Amino acid sequence: MSLTESIIQALGSWSWVVLGLILLGLEILAPGTVFLWFGLSAIVVGVVALLFDFSWQVHVGLFVVLSIVSLLIGRKLMLKAASETGDPGLNKRGSRYIGREFTLTTPLSEGAGKLSIDDTIWRISGPDMPAGTKVRVDGVDGARLVVSDVNAEKTS
Repeated sequence: MSLTESIIQALGSWSWVVLGLILLGLEILAPGTVFLWFGLSAIVVGVVALLFDFSWQVHVGLFVVLSIVSLLIGRKLMLKAASETGDPGLNKRGSRYIGREFTLTTPLSEGAGKLSIDDTIWRISGPDMPAGTKVRVDGVDGARLVVSDVNAEKTS
């Protein structure tokens, strides 16, 4: 009998719990949520093995089934959580300002100018307008915001 077999036999049902804890430890070292589901499945099999006296074949079968089911459910939950918490405008900062209105602090001449929004100075494009004009961000062209005169739209 090998050393591994003698350890498994000595631990009995606790070997599943030990395996589960080892797999959870691997999850900490190599995150990716794969070892997590296998580790939890092994711990569940260990608890079931402590409560009921099944053969090792049943333990292995239960571990395989629980691993597959928990992996599929876990991946579905992780994908759902990732899609809900993602920021679609993360790499498109200008898109956050579309539809918002601001007041020009410098004139917009020859179709170009600058607009201070929060702590950033944005390059803007649009029709020529004097400083103090209320503008709305209509779109984004690269790193340039496209603006239009709010008052001109209301009078037309």
